[in-house]
Amino acid sequence: MAKNSTDLLNLDNDVFRAYIFWSGILVLKILAMAILTGLQRFRTGTFANPEDCLFKRDKVTYDNPYVERVRRSHLNDLENILPFFIAGFLYVLTDPSAVVAINLYRAMAAVRIIHTLVYAVVVVPQPARFLSFGAGYLITGYMAFKICIEFH
Repeated sequence: MAKNSTDLLNLDNDVFRAYIFWSGILVLKILAMAILTGLQRFRTGTFANPEDCLFKRDKVTYDNPYVERVRRSHLNDLENILPFFIAGFLYVLTDPSAVVAINLYRAMAAVRIIHTLVYAVVVVPQPARFLSFGAGYLITGYMAFKICIEFH
């Protein structure tokens, strides 16, 4: 017998609890990107606005490669994690296998953290970034596909 949404969107449901936890981790990861961007701006003395400059040697520029690398990584998070939040939530409503769902949520958090590390922290040559991006993309796509199949 299929469960109704109140049974699935309940803290007794291990899948829903995992979704909440790993989504929280990913929210913290997105927030950390703003701090990382600021750190890069201070480290390089390059800012986006004149009032942000602390010293005469600081400059306003929009093309510092270190700052822009972090900003692109942050944008990539927004483009990939936000759809995951929606798909991950709706995936709970398909009443998936707990083992599969929990491991998908864990994997998504892991690959997004790895993506940032290999893109913006310790630059690693391709295909490291592509593999971490692709894994997260496939996870979200799989969940979206399962949602469409379940609720067609």
